[in-house]
Amino acid sequence: MSSRQSKRYREAVKHLEAGKCYGITEAVEVLAKMPKARFDESVELSMHLGVDPKQGEQMVRGSLRLPHGSGKNVRIAVFARGAAAEAAKTAGAQFVGFEDLLKRVSEGFIAFDVAIATPDAMQEVRKLGRVLGPRGLMPNPRTGTVTEDVAAAVAECQAGRVEFKMDKSANVHVLIGKRSFSAAALQDNAVQAMEAVQKAKPAAAKGRYVESLALSATVSPSIPLDASTFQRK
Repeated sequence: MSSRQSKRYREAVKHLEAGKCYGITEAVEVLAKMPKARFDESVELSMHLGVDPKQGEQMVRGSLRLPHGSGKNVRIAVFARGAAAEAAKTAGAQFVGFEDLLKRVSEGFIAFDVAIATPDAMQEVRKLGRVLGPRGLMPNPRTGTVTEDVAAAVAECQAGRVEFKMDKSANVHVLIGKRSFSAAALQDNAVQAMEAVQKAKPAAAKGRYVESLALSATVSPSIPLDASTFQRK
């Protein structure tokens, strides 16, 4: 961390009260007071879940459409042939193809944020598990990225659809926007994200589901959140 970054971080920490967990409204206000970077930082919700990541039936993953968009220029790859491929291109997907795209990805090409596939393409796409899986890019019906209507899926991603997936430490990170967003927009997106993660709770999960929760920007300290206050007004 450079001296400039360190100074900015120390200044940001001064806005936090030791031991306090904030409601989402106050947390967004606190974030707005913290020094900003020279770029438009991403803002995300991070949570630690009370589930066992080693148990397949307790996996947490899903997607949601943020009411105010994500603020991110989403690069989309679509594995499809024929009319579906043409529809994906027309909808604005940056990378579209089948044999050629499969080959590129198998050789290490991953310059995209979302991968979408038609159901008939998945037999071959699954073979890319070692490339796509660790990066959370494998298409999945549960997140709407395995579909016949690839044009609609592309449009949703461009309009603010984001995915989330629990990591090996039972943590989930959900992008909710940029620091340039208004406080109201960040709060609306945060509430929508929290609701989506709650809905994704596995039936096999027992006890407390969300053990800890925080709001942060790319280079800001985490702001602890009180999950019990995380509700629509």
